[in-house]
Amino acid sequence: MPPIIRPPQAERRTRTGAEPSRTSGERVRESGAASKREAHRRDEQRRPGGDKKRCLNIAIVTHAYYPQYGGVTEHVHHTAIELRKRGHRVTIITCGHRNARYDDADNVIRVGSNVLIRYNRAYVNLTTGWNIYGKMKRLLDRGQYDIVHIHCPLVPVLPLAATRTSRNALVFGTFHASAKSNAGYLLFNPLLRKYHRRLDGRIAVSNPARDFVHKYFGGEYRIIPNGVDTSRFNPDNEPVEELNDGALNVLFVGRPDPRKGLEYLIRAMEIARPKSNSRLRLVIVGDGPRRSAYEALVDHRCRDSVLFLGSVSGDLLPRYFTSAHVFCSPATGNESFGIVLLEAMASGVPVVASDIPGYRTVVTNGEEGFLTKPRDSEALARTILLLLNDGRLREDMGAKGRKKALTYSWDNIAGQIEQYYFEVMDSKVGSRKG
Repeated sequence: MPPIIRPPQAERRTRTGAEPSRTSGERVRESGAASKREAHRRDEQRRPGGDKKRCLNIAIVTHAYYPQYGGVTEHVHHTAIELRKRGHRVTIITCGHRNARYDDADNVIRVGSNVLIRYNRAYVNLTTGWNIYGKMKRLLDRGQYDIVHIHCPLVPVLPLAATRTSRNALVFGTFHASAKSNAGYLLFNPLLRKYHRRLDGRIAVSNPARDFVHKYFGGEYRIIPNGVDTSRFNPDNEPVEELNDGALNVLFVGRPDPRKGLEYLIRAMEIARPKSNSRLRLVIVGDGPRRSAYEALVDHRCRDSVLFLGSVSGDLLPRYFTSAHVFCSPATGNESFGIVLLEAMASGVPVVASDIPGYRTVVTNGEEGFLTKPRDSEALARTILLLLNDGRLREDMGAKGRKKALTYSWDNIAGQIEQYYFEVMDSKVGSRKG
């Protein structure tokens, strides 16, 4: 029997089963909901804490969500929690996963099933299933949402289905991707431009993400970055006992695929190991179809000091960060933002990462860590050794990283999103009055 997937800090009422049937999966609780037209006319309501603002009925649509970890998953999960704390009603609409059982909250609805396909030198999500567009239209119509917020809104199948079928709500899109080019955006540009124009509000998580989508579709974007749970990821978390044995740990967290550059880190550790007076260990957290290929790259003489742990629970992951002396992300490119870097920084761990645009958004070279030339194992090894050999430098950079990560708290990020919702909503009301 597959394990029940429990997201960290999820607000749950138990409901298990492989993938909800259409009846349960599309169930939308309509008590207290207002239609889009009613939302613009209703008076302001008092929210928890005494703040007198409007309470919104929000649908967040995403093809990436638990049990799959990743930047978009974390963004959706934590902004939903923070928006609910602010008094809003938030429903997450996402896809199911084969061979998985869920302990979802009632405010998580699953449509179709997720598969991973190779694209952009990585594995990406694609939702499959019967009549996804029809199911999405019924969900959005019956939900009577004020806001439909779609992550990766021009990506098939689930996100694009929401962009195409949303009618009575304000539609927001968050763009996460960054790359040199996108064949789909180029080939289907005339059609996608039509759906891009349907977005009432456009968010990009970084300047590289904005520049990427702007190249194909133009338009204005609000930069609202990813965030980090600074309570969950913090320097006081207990290290993993098995790793707290005197060895110096270098941590990698992510799916093993070519875009993440793990092969360069494996080679860098082979270079660094004989040059260090201490025992070094590479700890790899993350799983994927190519994991066995990366395991085969490890020299047989070093296999005892390279740990492939696969996926770990969300509750255990923060402890791996505090078990690390250095966190390393040697991505080769196409990263719009380094959310995993923020998790390391929030944990007080210095960072060694590739010098690519998305990572420059998060790390200042020489402050919270070091940025190195991509695909350069020699440079990576030198930089890792520099930090491993200087405990005071590690402590100083870790403290600076923690301080910077606090500015990316999810409460702060959700506040920026909420403010943008109201700005767009008020501008639409004002334009109608004008």
